[in-house]
Amino acid sequence: MEGQGIGSGRFPSQFRYVQRAEVKIIMNDKYERQMKKGVLDMLVLRLLKSEAKYGYQIIQEMREKSGETFLLKDGTLYPILYRLEDDGLVVSKWSEAVGKQVPRKYYEITEEGQRALADICEVWKRISDGAARIMED
Repeated sequence: MEGQGIGSGRFPSQFRYVQRAEVKIIMNDKYERQMKKGVLDMLVLRLLKSEAKYGYQIIQEMREKSGETFLLKDGTLYPILYRLEDDGLVVSKWSEAVGKQVPRKYYEITEEGQRALADICEVWKRISDGAARIMED
């Protein structure tokens, strides 16, 4: 079996290239996920700043306003909303069914959430400015 692995000459060079390209894609996905995860709370709070919204509405607005950079799934959004609610930054309430419309759970930013958003935005600006200065070199 020795000598049959990748790089042993038994596989064509394009296989090695494809594997390296796949590793690069996997690494890029990993870093992209980490970077996105760090800003999701801030973005959810920002979307709730103007009005109360229900989960699917947040997902759609996040997708549209980010140019499809943020494609959240329910399993990603709802834990964020629950955590923000536990922290007192948002409150939720159910709408009443009207006609054929089903009741929806709406999330609204609290005054404490407004203050937290302002603080988070200051931190985000400092971090993004610092990163930009490093990347300019």
